[in-house]
Amino acid sequence: MADPERRRLRPWTVRSRIVGLLTVLALVSAFVAGGVAYIAERSRTLEQIETNLRAALESASFIVADDEWTDSEQALRAVVQRLAPDDNTGTLGIVDGRAALVPGIAADVPLDRLPGFVERVVAETAEHEVVVGTYAGASRTVRYLAAPVVLGDVDASAPPGTVFVTGYDVGAELAELDGAARVFSITALLTTAATFLVGLAVSDRLLRPIRRMREVAERSSAASLSERIPVGSSRDDVSQLAVTVNGMLDRLGGALDSQRELLRDVGHELKTPITIVRGHLELVDPRDPGDVEATRELAIDELDRMARLVDDLRAAARLRDPGAFELRQTDVAALLGQIADKARAIDGAELEPVTPVAALAILDPDRITQAMLQLVANAVRHARGPIALGARVEGRDLQLFVRDRGPGVPDELKPVIFERFRRGVAEGRGDGGSGLGLAIVTLIAERHDGTATVVDAPVPGGSVPGGSVPDGHVPDASRGSEFRLTLPGAVVPVAGGTHPPRNVERRLPGPDARPHETDSEEQAWHRS
Repeated sequence: MADPERRRLRPWTVRSRIVGLLTVLALVSAFVAGGVAYIAERSRTLEQIETNLRAALESASFIVADDEWTDSEQALRAVVQRLAPDDNTGTLGIVDGRAALVPGIAADVPLDRLPGFVERVVAETAEHEVVVGTYAGASRTVRYLAAPVVLGDVDASAPPGTVFVTGYDVGAELAELDGAARVFSITALLTTAATFLVGLAVSDRLLRPIRRMREVAERSSAASLSERIPVGSSRDDVSQLAVTVNGMLDRLGGALDSQRELLRDVGHELKTPITIVRGHLELVDPRDPGDVEATRELAIDELDRMARLVDDLRAAARLRDPGAFELRQTDVAALLGQIADKARAIDGAELEPVTPVAALAILDPDRITQAMLQLVANAVRHARGPIALGARVEGRDLQLFVRDRGPGVPDELKPVIFERFRRGVAEGRGDGGSGLGLAIVTLIAERHDGTATVVDAPVPGGSVPGGSVPDGHVPDASRGSEFRLTLPGAVVPVAGGTHPPRNVERRLPGPDARPHETDSEEQAWHRS
């Protein structure tokens, strides 16, 4: 059942918020842009009215000065007749304080019919001044120009007898702009609504992988991580996120499967010593000191084996920690020398001389040492005779190997020998390992982006200590095993083909030396 809080918040999804916010921003942006354009166009229209009034005055002045008129009324009549009124304009001739002359065609603005307009103009032009003013009536707002028409000298003692008047209906001029603004507003609203609908559809498609992620996450649990998010052919960021989440689910599923397998294997491994100890304790004769002592030794031996298993499990778990590795430039020859010095301290280890390899590589020397010592301990436990340590450089790939002279690894066991709790048959030394040693080697190789493998290798007479062995060269009927750590791209290229040594610390063991000890969780390499 869905969580009530989740049901309450579900309508306000990220998709709704994004589309809603973008829609509001689009609407606001459209109206801001339209408002700025409207204000600019309104200012231009008003300026154009002023320009047209001044042009009318110049035209009237030119007409009055063009011919010799008998009187000012005749000149005024010519001006009114010749200046054809424009749209939303009107022209008027005032004679002796009354509206006497109008154009021969109907004007959009009948100035003579505006209440009080003539009287206002007569009063404003009484001083023989050209007047530009605004008349605001009940139904119209008119921007007008009034200019006295005088022939000859001006008699300042009397008001002008003739006045030319032209005016523009400001409301009608702006009404055209207001109509365009209304059309723009309606269009902006419709396009914003369309943008909202398109945004919902597009965002639904683009964010569908995220919705599927949530649904898959709701259905996923530790019991089942098999479901994956469907990913189409799109290559956008959200689809790539879905691919990444699917990869994460793959890793989590693999980790869970690995944990289940580990628990199953550990349970199997622990069941045997527990069963053995319990069986002997149930059958021990407390009155027989010999039986008690033998049972005690057997129980201690089985408990030691269980302790080794726990130590190796802790070591393997620690290797999965990203902070457990520190890759740095390392002198391979010096590292092999250190590994050989430590390997000689392993009980029963007989090492051949190590041939130096001139190379620098990027790796974690401590972990590589741990892996190589584990392989040496494995060779000591399962083989007889000298053990060879060496390295090969092929381009930028580095291959470290441990070669023994034992019976070899059966072909059917080679693909699985590095898995947990896979054991070979020890020759003459018993097998007290936990079955995790080679699995730890594989973990170390994988953290270097490399691999751990085992192949057949020639034994006495055909081995080349510290070097490579020709393919197909089998001088003896028996074959040993060569365990390899291949680290691709680890070798540092050096100009001239030489690899001068770097500051690599090397400790030479004394008579009582023991393998270099680090963390207690990493002490199991000689026991696994």
